[in-house]
Amino acid sequence: ISSFQVYIIQVSVGNHQWTVKHRYSDFHDLHEKLVSEKKIDKNLLPPKKIIGKNSKSLVEKRQKELEIYLQTLLLKFPVTAPKVLSRFLHFHLYVS
Repeated sequence: ISSFQVYIIQVSVGNHQWTVKHRYSDFHDLHEKLVSEKKIDKNLLPPKKIIGKNSKSLVEKRQKELEIYLQTLLLKFPVTAPKVLSRFLHFHLYVS
């Protein structure tokens, strides 16, 4: 049986806050697109770890790292986020 971890990440933009839920592979796919389309630093995404990947401490550490990753991306695109990032963060659900 293969198991996978879903990370629940708190997103804050201005006065708006919400959560998104993604697997690490979703973050990896997002990152690959941003590296090729927007020239994001390829080392920005926390590395994939194989050993002990579902241990509670590693999951908590990676969740924090992924939150920082998303915050960094939002700082890099303060005015208009790339479409791939907007979809990943579910902006379409929160646009007023």
